[in-house]
Amino acid sequence: MQQDPVPNKGRLSRSEYVLSIGIIGVLFFIFGFVTWLNGILIPYLKIACELTDFEALFVAFAFYISYTVMALPSSWILKKTGFKNGMMVGLLVISAGTLIFIPAAETRIYGVFLLGLFVMGTGLAILQTASNPYITIIGPRESAAKRISIMGIANKLAGAIAPLLLAYFILNDGDAFVENLKTLDEQAKTMALDGLASRVVMPYTVMTVVLVLLGLMIRFSPLPEIEEEDEELNDTATRKKNIFQFPNLVLGVLALFLYVGAEVVAGDTIIRYGISLGIPISTAKVFTSLTLASMIVGYVLGIVFIPRFISQQTALRLSAVFGLIFTALVLVTPPVASVTFVALLGLANALVWPAIWPLAIHGLGRFLKTGSAMLIMAIAGGALIPLVWGKLSDLYNSQHAYWILLPCYLFILWYAWRGYKMTGWKKEG
Repeated sequence: MQQDPVPNKGRLSRSEYVLSIGIIGVLFFIFGFVTWLNGILIPYLKIACELTDFEALFVAFAFYISYTVMALPSSWILKKTGFKNGMMVGLLVISAGTLIFIPAAETRIYGVFLLGLFVMGTGLAILQTASNPYITIIGPRESAAKRISIMGIANKLAGAIAPLLLAYFILNDGDAFVENLKTLDEQAKTMALDGLASRVVMPYTVMTVVLVLLGLMIRFSPLPEIEEEDEELNDTATRKKNIFQFPNLVLGVLALFLYVGAEVVAGDTIIRYGISLGIPISTAKVFTSLTLASMIVGYVLGIVFIPRFISQQTALRLSAVFGLIFTALVLVTPPVASVTFVALLGLANALVWPAIWPLAIHGLGRFLKTGSAMLIMAIAGGALIPLVWGKLSDLYNSQHAYWILLPCYLFILWYAWRGYKMTGWKKEG
């Protein structure tokens, strides 16, 4: 039987609230697991499909660009299904993407792998468009950043586990495999690469089954449906006709775009940066985990301090200030020492996503699902800003390329001070 929607404003029972937090925590774990698989898929597909570095980077592009392409259609889906059923749909779409990896592996066609990644990203767009506002409005607004911080811990723990787990199945002998390829003739080399490609079949088959089961569990779980946030009657938002009349949202989308770009730069470039400084690969390979660990520390601090000691707005301001400080230290300290400050950017980044979401969607009312979709579109920053870092690295050097983060954190700081307060584009009076 379809459950009646439960309005927010804290009306859920204690048991419903705890259950909802637990279920959404599982979903955020899935976000992290699927997203951070890309870190190992890039070198794996570069070998298996005989790609250049540029071609291999389309793994990240195909994955992240799906958020921009599919976020607004995701909003339409949620309007038809509601939050709860939308989560189920998202899981099933992700499972379709993981299933595509099986024919991709059998044919060893890179384009089919990219299709699978795009479909997976599409499912995540639906899932995140539903779950992020859900976790934001399921409880008191002033503690939303605290709840999202809990979700962030689940996300980053999955991110630390996923590449290690997948690497065990598909690339545990990567160095030896590459060396052996050099000794093979073309026919033997083709057979070896076909065998390498087939290694993803088992783990991705398991992932497909698990995702389908989770989707069905969500569908039949007692997870309550919640209503959209009501417009305040004394607010001018009641007269607004379209989503672009909410400056707090539009500016929040831009802030989130810049944040996601900064987060991906901090997590995905640090290994390459370390290697460029002459640090051995055996040491540099753990650097991304250090960035994730510093993010987890930031999430824990958010859980402890928000909203008891500091507000979400203050947390966002502090995050931007620390981002500016750590970026400046990356640029001016000796190269090897600067790696530490790249890792510490994870600490600066941790509370940005949790703090921007409740500020950006506040007061959207009937526009909530569309606003959520626009915020999910901002994840495209993770596809584009790292490319800017890469171009600057080629033109100058890897250390100087990090200056691209300075305007990102400056805008986030401005949003935390003023942008989120804007209720209209023109001054009144």
